[in-house]
Amino acid sequence: MSTRTIGLILLSILTVILLTAGTAVSTEGDEKAVREAAAQFYKALNTMFTGDLEPMKEVWSHAEDVTYMGPGGGFQVGWRQVFANWEKQAALKLGGKVEAVDMRITVGQDLAITHNYEKGENKGQDGKALPVLIRATNIFRKEQGKWKMIGHHTDLLPFLNR
Repeated sequence: MSTRTIGLILLSILTVILLTAGTAVSTEGDEKAVREAAAQFYKALNTMFTGDLEPMKEVWSHAEDVTYMGPGGGFQVGWRQVFANWEKQAALKLGGKVEAVDMRITVGQDLAITHNYEKGENKGQDGKALPVLIRATNIFRKEQGKWKMIGHHTDLLPFLNR
């Protein structure tokens, strides 16, 4: 079984757990806080495109169970691996801006998931604009009263770029 398949299975299981167990205990305040946590992630992502990783450190949990499956492929597990991947991306200084569009939020007691498109533009190695249009799933966990990202998964989908 491929790493991608395992990741999708785990994401599906987590979604089912949230929908059946935790949703009834979420509050409007939690949904607002998750929306703000997601906004902070996208702000950190855009800052990362300039080479600055400090905001990214702030929005992520530093636990060993965090995961990242980015548009470049691979499956990083644990804060060290996830952060190492962000360091490589920051070094590219891609510039541009990406924003979340059409976000859907599911909030449980201590876990939340956002599904959305990421739209925007980065610069290629040659300096030319590269459009960004991908789907994303973000997973957050409430840690010491704050919603921290514990998973980020994106798919480059050729049919979206037509």
